[in-house]
Amino acid sequence: MSGNRRFFVFSKKSLDLREIHFFKAKVLGSGLVLGILLLALVFVVNMLAGDLLGIGYGQLSMLSTENRMLKEHIRDLGTKLALVQQTLENLSERGNELRLMADLRRIDDDTRSAAVGGAALAVTTPFLTGEASMILVQSRSLIDRLTREVKLQQESYQEIHTRLEQNRSFFAHLPAIKPMTGPYSIGGFGMRLHPVLHVYRMHQGLDIINDVGTPVYAAADGQVRVAGRTQGGLGVLVEITHGNGYASLYAHLSQVHVSPGQTVKRGELIGKCGRSGLVSGPHLHYEVRRNGVSQNPVDFFFDDIEAARYRAMLAQANANQ
Repeated sequence: MSGNRRFFVFSKKSLDLREIHFFKAKVLGSGLVLGILLLALVFVVNMLAGDLLGIGYGQLSMLSTENRMLKEHIRDLGTKLALVQQTLENLSERGNELRLMADLRRIDDDTRSAAVGGAALAVTTPFLTGEASMILVQSRSLIDRLTREVKLQQESYQEIHTRLEQNRSFFAHLPAIKPMTGPYSIGGFGMRLHPVLHVYRMHQGLDIINDVGTPVYAAADGQVRVAGRTQGGLGVLVEITHGNGYASLYAHLSQVHVSPGQTVKRGELIGKCGRSGLVSGPHLHYEVRRNGVSQNPVDFFFDDIEAARYRAMLAQANANQ
């Protein structure tokens, strides 16, 4: 080796000194290769030994596996949410049928879209990108839509429940049954020749013919306003107010079994048929009024059900509950 840091080696073959060119570069290259091989050997041994050095390759592999599994679970969740959405759509159709039955308007597509639609929610997790971000956006958007759909259906069913309760009360107070057995003339309401006075005048009710003493029943739930004899040609009568503008009147009675202010139920005995007042024979004069205007009682008879039959049907329905 010379003073200017040139490197020589003795050659036994030629028996002289030969200079080694680029000696430092060769030494550094050999050291670098050896270091890489040693590091690779250390990493392999560390992985086989369960990451004794705590380098984290095992954890990275586990996280990668968890990430893949989470994506699969989110996809599965999206599929299940789609099935839930289809179920809710079917329920909404059934809900619309119930709304029609309860005398409510259907929830149309425009109303539903305004209530449950909306833009997809932004994902607030900044480290999610690509497919994971897209899957999460779709799932969160669907969950938000389903939440609003459920709320809409809850409100709709509550409205249906409220209306059904109102209808139940309304129909219970609607004069809907024939208050006494016996024949009547469908054309008995309107202008006719009075059987006693023999003049044409408005007949504001319906005459149901039967013997004196035939039971007379309330046509609907309500409160007795008048009960007893009057000064007019209607004789002994009962008048019941039913609410919602409805009232019913039962005239020419022989007996009264209720008193003013008393609450009565549909089918409850209120009096008996007679011939009091200006009449030519025993019968029940029956009127239905709405907001003070006389209505044709025939229009309110439900399949011409009489009170006795109604009470029997009601008793059977209660027994089956």
